[in-house]
Amino acid sequence: SSFLHFHESDCDIGGSSSCESVLSLNTEKILSQAKLLAEQKRFPFATDNDNTNEELAIAYVLIGNGLYDEAIRHFSTMLQEEPELVSAIYGRGIAYGKKGLHDMKNAELALFELSRVISLEPDHPEVFEQRAEILSPLGRISEALSDLTKAIQLQPSARLYRHRGTLYFISEDYATAHDDFQHSLELNKNQPVAMLYKGLTFFHRGLLKEAIESFKEALKQKADFIDAYKSLGQAYRELGNFDAATENFQKALLLNQNHVQTLQLKGMMLYHHGSLDEALKNFKRCLQLEPYNEVCQYMKGLSHVAMGQFYEGIKAQTKVMLNDPLPGQKASPEYLKVKYLREYSRYLHAHLDTPLTEYNTDIDLPGNFKDHWAKNLPFLIENYEEQPGLQPHIKDVLFQNFESYKPDVQELICVADHLGSMMQYETPGFLPNKRIHRAMGLATLEVMQAVQRTWANSKVRMNGKTRLMQWRDMFDIAVKWRRIADPDQPVLWLDQMPARSLSRGFNNHINLIRGQVINMRYLEYFEKILHFIKDRILVYHGANNPKGLLEVREALEKVHKVEDLLPIMKFNSKTRDGFTVNTKVPSLKDQGKEYDGFTITITGDKVGNILFSVETQTTEERTQLYHAEIDALYKDLTAKGKVLILSAELGEVDAVCNLILSLVYYFYNLMPLSRGSSVIAYSVIMGALMASGKEVSGKIPKGKASIKISQNTLLVDFEAMTAPGSEAFSKIARSWMNLKSISPSYKSLPSVSETFPTLRTMIEVLNTDSSHCLKKTIVVV
Repeated sequence: SSFLHFHESDCDIGGSSSCESVLSLNTEKILSQAKLLAEQKRFPFATDNDNTNEELAIAYVLIGNGLYDEAIRHFSTMLQEEPELVSAIYGRGIAYGKKGLHDMKNAELALFELSRVISLEPDHPEVFEQRAEILSPLGRISEALSDLTKAIQLQPSARLYRHRGTLYFISEDYATAHDDFQHSLELNKNQPVAMLYKGLTFFHRGLLKEAIESFKEALKQKADFIDAYKSLGQAYRELGNFDAATENFQKALLLNQNHVQTLQLKGMMLYHHGSLDEALKNFKRCLQLEPYNEVCQYMKGLSHVAMGQFYEGIKAQTKVMLNDPLPGQKASPEYLKVKYLREYSRYLHAHLDTPLTEYNTDIDLPGNFKDHWAKNLPFLIENYEEQPGLQPHIKDVLFQNFESYKPDVQELICVADHLGSMMQYETPGFLPNKRIHRAMGLATLEVMQAVQRTWANSKVRMNGKTRLMQWRDMFDIAVKWRRIADPDQPVLWLDQMPARSLSRGFNNHINLIRGQVINMRYLEYFEKILHFIKDRILVYHGANNPKGLLEVREALEKVHKVEDLLPIMKFNSKTRDGFTVNTKVPSLKDQGKEYDGFTITITGDKVGNILFSVETQTTEERTQLYHAEIDALYKDLTAKGKVLILSAELGEVDAVCNLILSLVYYFYNLMPLSRGSSVIAYSVIMGALMASGKEVSGKIPKGKASIKISQNTLLVDFEAMTAPGSEAFSKIARSWMNLKSISPSYKSLPSVSETFPTLRTMIEVLNTDSSHCLKKTIVVV
């Protein structure tokens, strides 16, 4: 009982709660618990001496009741008498760990004690596991993994495999983590948490079908498993299956309506589906529960601004800006983006009622601002002058009822919705966004009308000047709609960036595989790119290493996936750590001339992780070469378009179609915008074809969410980038477009640019609900 003599000073150290628990614990009760523990030897490293066991048991009971300082003092007294009493060393180590690892001193003492135990008793797996539990929160993951591996070697168990799998998962080694969760589940099938994590190892590698199976399995084991429903929702969202994702997020919220993570993920999905009103409800609920949630705060501000509610939007954005990271703390992505969004929001608000033809975002926004925004750099811009604050005389955008539009405008909106849906990629990773569909559908109609006017010799008004339309004006129509559909993304012309930025080269970068993370959007193109790389390797070795060509050729025949290319690097000292391959784009203007397309990079590390990426590098010189090509094609297109207006012979229509597709082929390969090049280009294709009297009636072929390569899956931008030339691209595009003569009803549609002449009218039409369009669309198209 002398060990249970509590000192007042301990109350000062532990705080009042520690004193209350001390007072509430009856000394007799502790002793009786200890006696039972000692009799049954239910504590680590029990001895053969009953008295010693009873003293040890008292300290373990103190640990169990949260009285760590008392336990440490108790163990220390015992160790003065018997310095190598393993159970006391172990118990003291546990008590230091329980005291809290935020204090480095506790962590070091705990590790010291556990290491002593291991040197005295090296064959006990639980000590290695205990030490791993202290090492991992300190960020010493490789040491923790080593301890768990040792514990598994001594005595494998489901728990140890699960524990080690979790650490591999944190280290982003998803394949090894998967193996550990699998071993754990083989030893004990009924582990919903291990099953969930197994699913997450699939999810992070882009294997969504397998992830979904695992999440469903976890739910069979635990029907009310919120995290499994949430993860299932997220997997379906990544697949682009909006309905299934919604259903699973809903099930998670039925189990707990205050589950912040689900509210956040559901809100983000709704935003990217174009359902801004619904998204906003989720972000507001999320912030009621967690007022400092930066993601929900940022997304709330973004949703308001996208809908034209600038006062509320900027108020929410400012709250994110106040969350300065602590010294040494990494800033969140939201914190990095919010200053750009606030400046852009102020700019948009100031121009709500200015005619769109009288100003130009690319010219108005400062060069360094655009450069930093597009590259997602921290907002450190020298001599930056902030955009003026909101002007009270400019009111926010009010909700516009669909019925309040005239019937012909209602018709215009319904046709736009239909045209926009034709641009949807039906391949995993692309969530349908009805707001973008409407915006790009309206862009298509406006392009059609503008091109028809140009061919009929009319001029356009741009930046306050009236002149003949150029190819960039045609794309700018689509750019302005894409920009306003989602103000979060900087859709900017790269050649309008500061000269310094362009001279260094402006990269559009896509990771196809990073480590074990597969970008499943582009999965279907891996084989095509792989064939291209193999050809280039043979050409390279033919020129630089003819003697070794046969050996390289034989090695390449065994290559069936990108990862298999790594061993081939060793055939040449220059490519040992990786290599880059450039695609070439043949010129139509100067036969025999070629331009740089995109760069494929493959690098590997010792562990076997690879980086497989593609990028286009937009330098000034490259841009000028492409512009010359597009200029020549556009000039030819305008001339043939004017003839077409007068004659409409079949041969003319065909030539015009090929010119449109060729022009856009070079646009895709140039990638001249910081974002959105793909859908912008496709809406220009559709609009210009409609101006020539042809309408796209076929949808972009559907993809499959499997590793098996399907030859009929298409991403239009990647088709252009991997096609050997513009003719090949035109042929592929026409194979699914199923061009037919345009419906006469398009002629009666009102002018898009006159109906929506300002930012305010554009936001109004994107906000308006048109759920009763379905019946009308059938009549119109």
